[in-house]
Amino acid sequence: MPVIVASDLDRTLIYSAAALALTMPDARAPRLLCVEVHESRPLSYLTETAAQLLTELGDEALFVPTTTRTRKQYQRINLPGPPPTYAICANGGHLLVDGVSDPDWHARVQARLADECAPLAEVQDHLLRTADPVWVRKHRTAEDLFAYLVVERELLREEWVKELGEWAENRGWTVSLQGRKIYAVPKPLTKSTAMREVARRSGADLTLAAGDSLLDADLLLAADLGWRPGHGELAEASWTAPGVRALPERGVLAGERILREFLRTVRSR
Repeated sequence: MPVIVASDLDRTLIYSAAALALTMPDARAPRLLCVEVHESRPLSYLTETAAQLLTELGDEALFVPTTTRTRKQYQRINLPGPPPTYAICANGGHLLVDGVSDPDWHARVQARLADECAPLAEVQDHLLRTADPVWVRKHRTAEDLFAYLVVERELLREEWVKELGEWAENRGWTVSLQGRKIYAVPKPLTKSTAMREVARRSGADLTLAAGDSLLDADLLLAADLGWRPGHGELAEASWTAPGVRALPERGVLAGERILREFLRTVRSR
């Protein structure tokens, strides 16, 4: 029976230059491997050690990249190891099978959102009307499923984020602040639902997960065992749960530690 390893990517396994948290002396910094290039510029990294660990993990478990990124954004990433059979994109809105979105899964997701949540257009309109242009840099929708803003974090009013969360809660949506992005996501659009579908299809009897943000909490709760790094929304909220281990490492070294934990658990079965 396979083991599923469903892991968030950004700030969990891969890191932008700003998120690396290389606090050690330069001469002791780990060697890095670039795994994403965007507009001809390197964008995301993991350590070379993490790259080797991920390659080994892909040979011993069913590794499922699990991300809020759109399909296009995900496909920029070139992870080491065997190509994943499954990948979860758009926070569960798309289930990729051998790199191609499963149309039946996507249709099921869309039907559920239509039944249970306020429409995306209403949420997008609210964001456009209430967000202050002083701190908003970009308005975006993702895969016609959810919306997000790119903001200047130091100018952002925390009260506005709280008010947005309360407004969204009453309409079946949730709000998450991750770095410079504020996400508004329908509550039924979850990584955990897609992970359970992969478990059903593969017949897996053990699920492992990792993530750093509030959008990963449902994934960690749904897995048999989970890990979160020492940074991110979950760490800032001191969030934990039975079966979820809070790691002390921050930045790119947290990604390396998470992969070690995955491998150790898979090999100890």
